Amino acid sequence: FVTLLGASGCGKTTTLRIISGLETPDEGSVILNGKDVTDLPPEKRPVNTVFQSYALYPQMNIYDNIAFSLQVRKVPKKEIDKRVRAAFETVGLGEEIYDKSPFELSGGQKRRAAIAGVLAMEPEVLILDEPTAGLDPKGRDEILDAIRIMHEKRKITVILVSHSMEDVAKLVDRIVVLSEGKVALTGTPKEVFAQVDKLEAIGLAAPQISYVFSELRIKGYDVPNDIYTVAEATDVLYKFLKQVK
Repeated sequence: FVTLLGASGCGKTTTLRIISGLETPDEGSVILNGKDVTDLPPEKRPVNTVFQSYALYPQMNIYDNIAFSLQVRKVPKKEIDKRVRAAFETVGLGEEIYDKSPFELSGGQKRRAAIAGVLAMEPEVLILDEPTAGLDPKGRDEILDAIRIMHEKRKITVILVSHSMEDVAKLVDRIVVLSEGKVALTGTPKEVFAQVDKLEAIGLAAPQISYVFSELRIKGYDVPNDIYTVAEATDVLYKFLKQVK
């Protein structure tokens, strides 16, 4: 589970499009599972992408939207139904929305349906470009939970682009920070977010909660310096306050 971070214009979307086969690199190679796929067209790659402009066909109900790509590929009807139902379950959508129009869904539900459509294709690599952009907090949490569960269940590689450091800190295994088209930093969330000065120099920041803990240390409180998620912070502060009492 990898995320690409970087300021606007650093090359994140271009990198995703190259991996997907939608753009050809000027140099270098795209290697998937040890195989050079640089010259393969998108439909020949085991990669599927959900871009910000998630598209659902308004003339189709949600079930048919998810099944459509499989029908085009002439997958047997029983296999289509099996895959569609499994994809819906993975992203946390129930049968009650199968017959609904895309216009009847919330933003979070539409985004989950778009992800389900990609999952039904059974990709080896799933690329998500700002999957929570423009959503309210409830929709954002729905999407992040669906992505986490999907990764745990399907065990597929996920490449995520997000501007939310908090989301990144609690979801991913590895971060790749891009700056001017090059890799500036890479490592686990703790390794990357520990380098706040370097992140700020290229226009990024660590998760907000890390700055809270930095201020606590400046004020003399003995709290850790590697806390990056609200869940971690809650646990640490609860234990700390019990000791203070």
